[in-house]
Amino acid sequence: MSGSYYLVSEEQHNALVRAAYSHRGFDGSEAEAAARFSAYAARHGIRTHNAIKALHLDHLFGSGAGGCVPGAKIEKRAGRFGAVEVWNANRKLGQATAYAALDAAIALADRYGVGIVCVDNAFHYLWGGGYVMDAAQRGYIAYTNCTAALAEVVPFGGKTPKLGTNPHSWGFPTQDAVGFPIVVDWATSVVAMGRVQQFAREGKSLPPNAAVDREGNPTTDPNAAVALLPFGAHKGYGLSLINELTAAYTGGSIPTIRSRWDQRPEEKHTPCFYFQVIHPEAMSSGDFAMGRNQKENVEAVIRDILKDGNSNCILPGQIEAEAAKQSDRCGGLLFTDAEIDAFNAIARECGQPEWNKHALSRAE
Repeated sequence: MSGSYYLVSEEQHNALVRAAYSHRGFDGSEAEAAARFSAYAARHGIRTHNAIKALHLDHLFGSGAGGCVPGAKIEKRAGRFGAVEVWNANRKLGQATAYAALDAAIALADRYGVGIVCVDNAFHYLWGGGYVMDAAQRGYIAYTNCTAALAEVVPFGGKTPKLGTNPHSWGFPTQDAVGFPIVVDWATSVVAMGRVQQFAREGKSLPPNAAVDREGNPTTDPNAAVALLPFGAHKGYGLSLINELTAAYTGGSIPTIRSRWDQRPEEKHTPCFYFQVIHPEAMSSGDFAMGRNQKENVEAVIRDILKDGNSNCILPGQIEAEAAKQSDRCGGLLFTDAEIDAFNAIARECGQPEWNKHALSRAE
């Protein structure tokens, strides 16, 4: 991160986020999960999926629209596979559901070497990278995908949005090798719809082949853009399709009407999650070159990738790790002036004291 920020203690931040979720009817454990996740995102410099975004999504598609049910209870479906659990989240808060699913998948991995939790009838869990990073910091390899709240992406070669931005997230426990977990986390559209809105405000053009207009024609005009295109043409399309198919096998329904509660009330309108956690020991062949063990072998592979002129290459997760170090050095969470204003609007909504900018420390 660069620029000037206000410094807010994690305690102060979490107290406001808990109060905001409690004000909307969520129970204590849900509000705590939301605060924990939002702080984790903010600490790692994830400005697109912090508490401001989380509460905005809840307003648009969640408790304010019927897509999320405060206090909902998770149902675990009976099944015959020991390493796999399938849940009906009953539209429970996404962050609370995702943390529970991650913990369950880790427990399964400790027992079976791999653990899978598929979640139906979910509410969006926001930053998938945060969950796999958490697992990696605890020593596990983890993967998650979800179907995005809305279908905003046009299939390759088409004109009509039928896919979500559908993120994929992998986390690897590479702390010993590079000092932080390698986290590969990406959405499957060229740009996010939020970036389109930002460019419209700023009078900037979109990159080519990032969006289409109402007729399905490519456009660089953010004011004319109504849908997004997948990155990498057919490759991004295929990756986005993975999420839709994974959800379809679990119980997810028609992508076009996801979160559109006024359309086809007899249908399902909820996203799905998929979590997979692997215990590294379960993957080991024991046959590593030069007498290396598994940890040493991972280090050797990363060293080889980064040598011969590649020393300046950034590893996935490195930027987030550096942001976390900056937060730790400053002793709190860092927010822009506009973000403080947004938090103060949240405070007014739930009857909490606003954050006084003049009383907050500044950090570069």
